[in-house]
Amino acid sequence: MIHASIRSLTALAVVGLGTAAFAGCGNDVPTGAVAKVGDSTISQEEFDKWFKTAASGQAQAGQTAVPDPPDFTKCVAAKAKAPVPSGTKKPTTAALKKQCKTEYDTLKREVMQFLIQAEWVEQEAEKQDIKVTDAEVKRSFADQRKASFPTDKAYQEFLKTSGMSEEDILFRVKLNELQEKLTQKITKSATKISDEDVKEYYDKNKKRFAQPERRDLRIVLTKTEAKANEAKAALEGGQDFKAVSKEYSIDEASKAQGGKLPSVAKGQQEKSLDEAVFTARKSTLTGPVKTQFGWYVFEVTKVVPASQQSLEEATETIKNLLRSQRQQKTLDDWIKNFREDYKADTNCASDYEVAECKNGPDEPTDTGAASGGQPQGQGQAPPQQQAPSAPQPQP
Repeated sequence: MIHASIRSLTALAVVGLGTAAFAGCGNDVPTGAVAKVGDSTISQEEFDKWFKTAASGQAQAGQTAVPDPPDFTKCVAAKAKAPVPSGTKKPTTAALKKQCKTEYDTLKREVMQFLIQAEWVEQEAEKQDIKVTDAEVKRSFADQRKASFPTDKAYQEFLKTSGMSEEDILFRVKLNELQEKLTQKITKSATKISDEDVKEYYDKNKKRFAQPERRDLRIVLTKTEAKANEAKAALEGGQDFKAVSKEYSIDEASKAQGGKLPSVAKGQQEKSLDEAVFTARKSTLTGPVKTQFGWYVFEVTKVVPASQQSLEEATETIKNLLRSQRQQKTLDDWIKNFREDYKADTNCASDYEVAECKNGPDEPTDTGAASGGQPQGQGQAPPQQQAPSAPQPQP
């Protein structure tokens, strides 16, 4: 929902003050820009805008301090006021400054990842002639806003405290709409499953569509054989299972159900008990049977024979499974090439290099949704609640 999506952005990112000092020339990155993707640039102004928005969100999320480079004076001062657990040494100014810088670097990196991946999505959508109209964006926004905010006042209050404008939110919604359409187009061919595909899968995995014999039992489990015989004698004497189970059984789960143990599948229990259960006659008191857990006295109350689901019965399940597998593989393969292609065409300014940049650090790029930078341990939103990067599978 958009409320959660908005939070995932505004809980992110970096303090927007003082960032202009970092902008500079990277590989083919013009002055006044932080990155270049193909012929398009991500401007310093654009970075600062999202940077400040995310900083407001971090404050809204209750962070003790927002990093303020380069000296982190306010950040260090705020952290120094935080209570220290009893028996723990108060951290030094140097340690606090290091912590502030780490938070700053992390948040700055994540804002960059958001902007770069957003640019990738927009460029790819244009390349594949995928469009999202203003009407579609507004309709989706209206639906999600209605579901997320009970009143207009609550929404307006959110805008005031989050630092986001409605334009920012609409941009996020547009990215999600583009992602959905890209995903649908990329995986469309993978949705076609033939009857031959279904039959081949069924023949190779027939056991998956078989159900073993199952039996409902009433049991009493005791620690000793002597107690088991006492329980059996009580049952044979006319007492009901509920009363005998309550008095003798050490199995709390079945005792709470009056001794009932439903739907026991063949091969599910310890060997000695399994053999006894599945050779016993229905409505015949059996035992004691020794197991590693104790001694069982039981009665079979219902028998459900083993069954094999037919090809016809299994067809819809198999189609859905194969469709899901093929869509996922198609999407995974596409995303891998998508990221490699766009990374090779993405250059970043000095001090703005991230994994998505051709001149960035040599580390795996995150194929998850670009959230704009939510630090680990800060209540990261689920993927479906974050803004898109490379298109992801839709539920």
